[in-house]
This record gives sequence, structure tokens and C-alpha cells, in this order.
Amino acid sequence: MLKFDETLFLKHVEKEGLSFRGQIEGIVDKISEKGYRNIFLIGIGGTVAMMYPYEYILNTNSTIDVYAVNAAEFMVMNHKHFGKDSVCIFVSESGTTKETVAAAKYCKERGATTFALVAFPNTPLTESVDYCITTGSEKHSFDTFFMLLYIVIFRFIYNNKEFPQYEQFTKEVSLLPRAIVNAVKSFDQKAEEFAIKHKNTDYHMLVGSGNLWGNTYSYAMCILEEMQWIRTKSIHAAEFFHGTLELVEEDTSVILFKGEDETRPLIDRVERFAQKITRELTVIDTKDFAMEGISEEFRKHFAVSVNWAVINRMNPYLERERNHPLDLRRYYRKMEY
Repeated sequence: MLKFDETLFLKHVEKEGLSFRGQIEGIVDKISEKGYRNIFLIGIGGTVAMMYPYEYILNTNSTIDVYAVNAAEFMVMNHKHFGKDSVCIFVSESGTTKETVAAAKYCKERGATTFALVAFPNTPLTESVDYCITTGSEKHSFDTFFMLLYIVIFRFIYNNKEFPQYEQFTKEVSLLPRAIVNAVKSFDQKAEEFAIKHKNTDYHMLVGSGNLWGNTYSYAMCILEEMQWIRTKSIHAAEFFHGTLELVEEDTSVILFKGEDETRPLIDRVERFAQKITRELTVIDTKDFAMEGISEEFRKHFAVSVNWAVINRMNPYLERERNHPLDLRRYYRKMEY
């Protein structure tokens, strides 16, 4: 597979990533024992999108109050539910994202408990929070963060006496990296075919819902727009029929991210409509992947990681077919704005 090293992936995500379980549980247990009022999941761009699945998971599996918020907006909005009894969780690959670092300092200065997952140690973010897990590498960092956030969030739910299945769940988390490898292998040819077919497509509609909405939003903005300069629109399946449907024509590229949570019927509805109108419908469905060892009960949660891994297999092929390096930027971190 183009630009995919299975051994390296398993090293970073399975061997090294899973080694943080005990450390994470210790942090969450300490916070839970102290007590808290609510949880804020704070990020910007791709990292706030990464928080959306866990906001959805908490809202559908727990009575814990949770808010996924944009770091820059959060600092100016005077959020009335935020206070010294809040727990604020951050994610950053570089540990240098200005808005995220500023938000972490803002929260800590106001007495809230702050906790971050960061790829690199000794960065502004690691130095701005109460608790931090540093994975040590940017390689497959988002795959690792997704996996660690499962442990963080479900440990909070477990400590809230709402998830007695926690031990079985974490056992299945340990199986997730190999399930992801098998999924990306089975999808790789389709990823290449998509890139070849759509190398000159200048506009895509991406549709998702539930715990895959964050992936939908992130892939449109962070990958296709930022890394490939392709115009996109990310649309929540529940909103698709309130405006966007009027723009679908027979040659419109519509990409559906189908998961396995309670909102799947919303995507099914979009799919039925799109099949009638466009010839350029792409459906990426986590039900198509075996996820060996993962129980039916937990597949819907792990669909977030599997979806993210397989859709990102399109990236190296788009880069090759479009002759557009993924790290090429005109403005982002290139100029003051």
C-alpha cells in the first residue's frame, strides 16, 4: 500500500498507544475522585472535529454534561456552564496550536482541571495543563488519539457508574489497531480508484451524522480543502434535506460516511435520494469491515477510528494523482493572519 507501513502503524498505535492505558486511568480516577461539574472538549479545526464523536458518545451513553467547543470562540463567549469545577480536555499533535494553547491557559488560570493528549513533549500545550499524555511521535497520531480518547471518555462514564462493561470494552480497544489494519488493507484498492477517478473533480459534498459527523467535517476541511485545495461542503445528514439537496446534479460528487450508531437511518435517507440523482455517489460504510474480535455492542463506537483510517487511505493517492503534496500550504502557518 502506498505510504503505509503496517509494522510502524502497529508500533505507534498498538504497542506504544495502549501502554498509556494505566496512566490515563490514573488521571481520570483522580479527577473523578475529586469531583467535577462537567466536561469541556476543546480544540480547533481538526482537533475540535476529533472531539465531536466523544461529545456524541457522552450524550448517548452518560448523564455527564459535556460541551465540545471551538477554542477561539470559547475564550470570547463567556460560557456560563464553564467554571473551576469543569474538566477541560485538549488534543494537539504539535502542542503549539495558538488557539488551543491559549484556551488551555485560560482554563487553568480560572481553576478548571486541564488534561491534554499531545504528540510532542516540552511544547507550550504540555506546559500549560495539569495532566498530559505525550505519545512521542506525530506518526499516526490521530489514530492513537482516537484510541486514547476512548479510554479517557469511557473511564469517566465507568466512574459515573454508567458503564459496567468497561473491562470488556478496553479489551476490545486493544484489538482495534489490528482491526484498523485489516480495514485499510481491504479498502486500499477502492481508495486508489477513487483518487484516479476524481483527480480533477473540483467539488465534493461530504455527508455524515452521529459519531461520524466530526470525521465528515474534518476530512472536508483539513484534508480536501487544506491539503488538496479542493472545494467541499460538509453536511450533516439531518440537515441535507434543508437546502443542500437542491445543489445535487447528475455529475455532483456526493460522499457518504456511514457508521453504525443510532443515526444510520439519517444517512440511509440521503443515500436513497442521491442514488436517484447523481452518478457520482461514493458510500464508505463501516459495516463493510470485519473488525475481528469487536463485539456488535461496541462496533458503533469503534466505527469512528475505522472510518478515519480508511478514508485517509485516499490521501496518498490523491496526492500522487493530483501531483499535490499533502504538506503544501499557501497561507496556513506561512503568514500572519
